[in-house]
Amino acid sequence: MDNKLIVILGPTASGKSELAVKLAKRFDGEIVSADSRQIYKEMAIATAKPSQKQKAAIHHHLIDIVKPNQEFNVAIYKKMATKTIKDVQRRGKLPILCGGTSFYIQAVIDGMVIPEVKPDWKLRKKLEKKSAKELYRILKKLDRERAKTIEKKNPRRLIRAIEIVLKTKKAVPLLEKKPLAYPVLLLGIKLSEKELKKRISQRVGKMFRTGLEKEAENLVERYGWIPPLKTIGYQEFKDYFERKINKKTLKELIKLHTFQFAKRQMTWFKRNQEIKWVKNYPMAEKLIKEL
Repeated sequence: MDNKLIVILGPTASGKSELAVKLAKRFDGEIVSADSRQIYKEMAIATAKPSQKQKAAIHHHLIDIVKPNQEFNVAIYKKMATKTIKDVQRRGKLPILCGGTSFYIQAVIDGMVIPEVKPDWKLRKKLEKKSAKELYRILKKLDRERAKTIEKKNPRRLIRAIEIVLKTKKAVPLLEKKPLAYPVLLLGIKLSEKELKKRISQRVGKMFRTGLEKEAENLVERYGWIPPLKTIGYQEFKDYFERKINKKTLKELIKLHTFQFAKRQMTWFKRNQEIKWVKNYPMAEKLIKEL
């Protein structure tokens, strides 16, 4: 399996981590996370990080690498992930890139050349006051091509794209790519809408049982409502902590927002014709054997 890469992708709560661990055990692999929230320390429950049992069974990389208030972006991730994948290959193991952050995955496998622009905190503070709809309109005026491919409802990504354009005076160079020189197998997990909703409901229930409320409370107390906490699973707690909604409504909002996010993920993934969609482990195992 020298110089090959397996990618496990799919919507949130689809079972990516479980499948990746099974495949890593079968093919002597190590898992490289491609999740833009699992990189943060202290943010464990809402980000559905692999369990201690899973991490003990298989070596996981790029999880818990920065604090929530530290700067991190796709350019930094691409460098770290590429280096990690090469190291796993060098040691004779099979790297398995696993996650639902499509931009992270695309950056690695397409070798996207991303400008390393330092954060402009004054600009960010100004832009953070605007809605995702307003941010999208601004980006569309500045860089029409990037606006076509970006997640319209992701304020953090919209702000970063606007920041890059304004600081470099150039469009975000998404078309400048240096694809990996070795075989990459993209495996996507496909579930019915009914099954996905069921899994999301079960996951949210488990999160609350394992201490999500306390985790959110501690994070807000320590960092305030910084950008990483303005994400599904944490952002909904703002109204709850301010006593604007009750716990039942809170849970339903997290489920709803998670399902909406999963649908956006699938819309993005469906654009890639190279993804081979699987429903279970045997299908995935067969495709890797063929590789």
